[in-house]
Amino acid sequence: MSTTLPFLTTHSVAMPVEFFGALRNAVQDASGASMLVDSVRDAGYHAGAAFYDSFALWLEDRDEAAPESLADERFGPLLSEFLLASGWGEIALTPLSDAVIALDADAWSEAQGDGAGCLVSTGLFAGFFGRLAEAPIAVLEVECRTSGDTHCRFLLGSVDVLSYVHEAMGRGVSYETAASSA
Repeated sequence: MSTTLPFLTTHSVAMPVEFFGALRNAVQDASGASMLVDSVRDAGYHAGAAFYDSFALWLEDRDEAAPESLADERFGPLLSEFLLASGWGEIALTPLSDAVIALDADAWSEAQGDGAGCLVSTGLFAGFFGRLAEAPIAVLEVECRTSGDTHCRFLLGSVDVLSYVHEAMGRGVSYETAASSA
Protein backbone atom coordinates (compact mmCIF):
# COMPACT_ATOMS: atom_id res chain seq x y z
CA MET A 1 0.00 0.00 0.00
CA SER A 2 1.39 3.39 -0.99
CA THR A 3 1.75 6.11 1.63
CA THR A 4 2.06 8.83 -0.99
CA LEU A 5 -0.85 10.79 -2.34
CA PRO A 6 -0.52 10.33 -6.10
CA PHE A 7 -3.52 12.56 -6.82
CA LEU A 8 -1.69 15.53 -5.29
CA THR A 9 0.91 15.43 -8.03
CA THR A 10 -1.41 14.55 -10.87
CA HIS A 11 -4.75 16.18 -10.05
CA SER A 12 -4.30 18.77 -7.32
CA VAL A 13 -2.25 21.77 -6.38
CA ALA A 14 -0.96 22.06 -2.83
CA MET A 15 -1.28 25.46 -1.20
CA PRO A 16 -0.59 26.82 2.27
CA VAL A 17 -3.59 27.04 4.58
CA GLU A 18 -3.06 30.81 4.77
CA PHE A 19 -4.56 30.91 1.25
CA PHE A 20 -8.05 30.53 2.71
CA GLY A 21 -7.76 33.52 5.01
CA ALA A 22 -6.30 35.66 2.24
CA LEU A 23 -9.06 34.62 -0.16
CA ARG A 24 -11.75 35.26 2.45
CA ASN A 25 -10.28 38.70 3.22
CA ALA A 26 -10.16 39.58 -0.46
CA VAL A 27 -13.83 38.61 -0.82
CA GLN A 28 -14.86 40.62 2.23
CA ASP A 29 -12.90 43.69 1.11
CA ALA A 30 -14.28 43.68 -2.43
CA SER A 31 -17.32 45.61 -3.52
CA GLY A 32 -20.19 43.33 -4.46
CA ALA A 33 -19.02 40.94 -1.74
CA SER A 34 -22.22 38.87 -1.89
CA MET A 35 -21.56 37.95 -5.52
CA LEU A 36 -17.92 37.18 -4.71
CA VAL A 37 -18.91 34.94 -1.80
CA ASP A 38 -21.19 33.00 -4.14
CA SER A 39 -18.37 32.79 -6.69
CA VAL A 40 -15.96 31.37 -4.11
CA ARG A 41 -18.54 28.77 -3.07
CA ASP A 42 -19.18 27.94 -6.74
CA ALA A 43 -15.45 27.43 -7.30
CA GLY A 44 -15.41 25.07 -4.32
CA TYR A 45 -18.43 23.26 -5.73
CA HIS A 46 -16.76 22.64 -9.08
CA ALA A 47 -13.61 21.45 -7.31
CA GLY A 48 -15.74 19.07 -5.22
CA ALA A 49 -16.50 16.79 -8.16
CA ALA A 50 -12.79 16.56 -8.96
CA PHE A 51 -12.04 15.99 -5.27
CA TYR A 52 -14.47 13.06 -5.41
CA ASP A 53 -12.38 11.58 -8.25
CA SER A 54 -9.25 12.00 -6.13
CA PHE A 55 -10.95 10.21 -3.24
CA ALA A 56 -11.94 7.36 -5.58
CA LEU A 57 -8.31 7.02 -6.76
CA TRP A 58 -7.09 7.10 -3.16
CA LEU A 59 -9.53 4.32 -2.24
CA GLU A 60 -8.50 2.28 -5.27
CA ASP A 61 -4.84 2.60 -4.23
CA ARG A 62 -5.85 0.99 -0.91
CA ASP A 63 -7.89 -1.78 -2.54
CA GLU A 64 -11.08 -0.33 -1.08
CA ALA A 65 -14.48 -0.19 -2.76
CA ALA A 66 -15.53 2.84 -4.79
CA PRO A 67 -16.97 5.70 -2.70
CA GLU A 68 -20.57 4.92 -3.63
CA SER A 69 -20.06 1.23 -2.73
CA LEU A 70 -18.48 1.71 0.69
CA ALA A 71 -20.43 0.51 3.70
CA ASP A 72 -21.69 3.41 5.83
CA GLU A 73 -19.44 2.45 8.75
CA ARG A 74 -16.34 2.56 6.48
CA PHE A 75 -17.18 5.69 4.50
CA GLY A 76 -16.77 8.31 7.27
CA PRO A 77 -13.46 7.05 8.66
CA LEU A 78 -11.96 6.58 5.20
CA LEU A 79 -13.09 10.03 4.08
CA SER A 80 -11.61 11.50 7.27
CA GLU A 81 -8.30 9.72 6.64
CA PHE A 82 -8.27 10.99 3.05
CA LEU A 83 -9.01 14.58 4.07
CA LEU A 84 -6.33 14.46 6.76
CA ALA A 85 -3.77 13.05 4.31
CA SER A 86 -4.77 15.79 1.86
CA GLY A 87 -4.02 18.49 4.43
CA TRP A 88 -7.62 19.58 5.11
CA GLY A 89 -8.06 17.95 8.52
CA GLU A 90 -10.10 15.19 10.09
CA ILE A 91 -13.88 15.04 9.96
CA ALA A 92 -16.68 13.11 11.62
CA LEU A 93 -20.09 12.46 10.08
CA THR A 94 -23.11 12.34 12.40
CA PRO A 95 -26.75 11.90 11.36
CA LEU A 96 -28.94 14.58 12.95
CA SER A 97 -32.11 13.16 11.38
CA ASP A 98 -33.09 10.95 8.46
CA ALA A 99 -32.63 14.00 6.20
CA VAL A 100 -29.64 15.88 7.68
CA ILE A 101 -26.05 14.84 8.34
CA ALA A 102 -23.59 16.93 10.34
CA LEU A 103 -19.98 17.04 9.22
CA ASP A 104 -17.73 18.17 12.09
CA ALA A 105 -14.13 19.31 11.73
CA ASP A 106 -12.17 20.32 14.83
CA ALA A 107 -8.96 21.51 13.16
CA TRP A 108 -10.13 22.38 9.64
CA SER A 109 -7.46 23.97 7.45
CA GLU A 110 -9.70 26.59 5.90
CA ALA A 111 -10.79 27.90 9.32
CA GLN A 112 -7.94 30.36 9.79
CA GLY A 113 -8.32 33.82 11.32
CA ASP A 114 -11.54 35.78 11.66
CA GLY A 115 -14.13 36.02 8.97
CA ALA A 116 -17.00 34.74 6.97
CA GLY A 117 -16.52 31.02 7.50
CA CYS A 118 -15.29 28.24 5.26
CA LEU A 119 -16.60 29.37 1.90
CA VAL A 120 -14.49 27.03 -0.25
CA SER A 121 -15.30 24.02 1.95
CA THR A 122 -19.04 24.71 1.81
CA GLY A 123 -18.91 24.52 -1.98
CA LEU A 124 -16.42 21.65 -1.96
CA PHE A 125 -18.66 19.49 0.22
CA ALA A 126 -21.73 20.32 -1.90
CA GLY A 127 -19.90 19.23 -5.05
CA PHE A 128 -18.33 16.16 -3.43
CA PHE A 129 -21.46 14.83 -1.73
CA GLY A 130 -23.67 15.79 -4.68
CA ARG A 131 -21.46 13.65 -6.89
CA LEU A 132 -21.67 10.81 -4.36
CA ALA A 133 -25.48 11.07 -4.11
CA GLU A 134 -25.91 11.71 -7.84
CA ALA A 135 -28.28 14.50 -6.78
CA PRO A 136 -27.92 18.10 -5.66
CA ILE A 137 -26.77 18.36 -2.04
CA ALA A 138 -26.92 21.60 -0.09
CA VAL A 139 -24.36 22.45 2.59
CA LEU A 140 -24.91 24.96 5.37
CA GLU A 141 -22.08 25.94 7.70
CA VAL A 142 -23.61 26.48 11.14
CA GLU A 143 -20.47 26.71 13.30
CA CYS A 144 -16.98 27.86 12.39
CA ARG A 145 -13.74 28.52 14.20
CA THR A 146 -13.38 31.78 12.21
CA SER A 147 -16.45 32.99 14.13
CA GLY A 148 -15.14 31.88 17.51
CA ASP A 149 -16.72 28.42 17.65
CA THR A 150 -14.62 25.51 18.90
CA HIS A 151 -14.95 23.63 15.62
CA CYS A 152 -16.52 23.83 12.19
CA ARG A 153 -19.87 22.15 11.58
CA PHE A 154 -21.51 21.76 8.22
CA LEU A 155 -25.02 20.41 7.65
CA LEU A 156 -25.63 18.29 4.55
CA GLY A 157 -29.03 17.54 3.07
CA SER A 158 -31.29 18.14 0.13
CA VAL A 159 -31.81 21.70 -1.05
CA ASP A 160 -35.40 21.71 0.25
CA VAL A 161 -34.47 20.33 3.67
CA LEU A 162 -31.61 22.75 4.25
CA SER A 163 -33.74 25.64 3.01
CA TYR A 164 -36.23 24.67 5.73
CA VAL A 165 -33.43 24.52 8.34
CA HIS A 166 -32.04 27.90 7.23
CA GLU A 167 -35.48 29.54 7.34
CA ALA A 168 -36.17 28.08 10.79
CA MET A 169 -32.83 29.42 12.03
CA GLY A 170 -33.87 32.85 10.73
CA ARG A 171 -36.93 32.61 13.01
CA GLY A 172 -34.72 31.82 16.02
CA VAL A 173 -35.01 28.03 16.00
CA SER A 174 -31.72 26.24 16.71
CA TYR A 175 -30.26 24.32 13.80
CA GLU A 176 -30.35 21.14 15.91
CA THR A 177 -34.10 21.47 16.47
CA ALA A 178 -34.76 22.40 12.85
CA ALA A 179 -32.61 19.54 11.53
CA SER A 180 -34.19 16.96 13.82
CA SER A 181 -37.67 17.96 12.64
CA ALA A 182 -36.72 18.03 8.94
